[in-house]
Amino acid sequence: MKAIVVMDQAAGTAGMKLVERPEPQAAINDVVVQVHASGFTSGELTWPSTWTDRLDRDRSPTIPGQELAGVVTALGYGTTGLSVGQRVFGLADSYRGGTLAEYVAVEVRNLAPLPGDVDFSVGAAVAMPGLTAWQGLFVHGRLQAGQSILVHGAAGAVGSMVTQLARDAGAYVIGTGRAADRQKALDFGAQEFVDLEKDDLEGVGGVHLVFDVIGGDIGKRSAGLVRNGGTLVTIAGPTEARPADGLAIDFVLVSDRTQLSEIVQRVRDGRLRPNIGNIASLDEAVAAFNPTRRISGKTIIRVRP
Repeated sequence: MKAIVVMDQAAGTAGMKLVERPEPQAAINDVVVQVHASGFTSGELTWPSTWTDRLDRDRSPTIPGQELAGVVTALGYGTTGLSVGQRVFGLADSYRGGTLAEYVAVEVRNLAPLPGDVDFSVGAAVAMPGLTAWQGLFVHGRLQAGQSILVHGAAGAVGSMVTQLARDAGAYVIGTGRAADRQKALDFGAQEFVDLEKDDLEGVGGVHLVFDVIGGDIGKRSAGLVRNGGTLVTIAGPTEARPADGLAIDFVLVSDRTQLSEIVQRVRDGRLRPNIGNIASLDEAVAAFNPTRRISGKTIIRVRP
């Protein structure tokens, strides 16, 4: 099969190339998926899990990518819940082979059925951003209707999911970002927008929930915007500051079939739409990993036309 591989961590994207690799085999509780569309996170080449297995053994060269949508072609011993020929989407384990390939082996629990009326590119685009947004809002942030939320990076792949899900849940959404992102954030449902380069962030006042994807100084300043009893959730690592009378939670998403199903149902209902900034072929994946311009939204690799 064709796959994108990274030769070693020191080489980074410079060591990335399209090569032929053996097709994966399904282990116990695995399925093999013929990948139609996949996605990646720009920072994943810095993750320890990209280069080692769970016993800390080197597994380079590795295939990057975690998000996928495709069709099940084989079942491992004891695998239940999915069938050969079924359309699926979800996440691969970061400690195993990635999704920038024609086939990938994935634990069945990490996948959910993809309805026939949802395009493979859409399935790949909503898997990781959707789960990140869902868990930050409802599992960790415990967002309720009528509450207010400040969403950093509201025009980005994750932030746009957060904005849409929060609005759908009945929250008042204030988005942030660069001036050029204002209209896109509003189009995704933000009711106000704060230009982080020019506007007064502190002027937002107290909100029930801050969803931070930026960290650093922005994350630190955001702690002071959380009203009593509120929460700051972040995917940017441990926070330097905490709300005076509230919670600060940094989290890493976990795959969840039920939540994936909730997300894709909202896509089908028209309540949630993907934020796709670029679609490239597998032959173009190396260049897509090294964009020459800023991409606002998710880059999707269309493995099969």
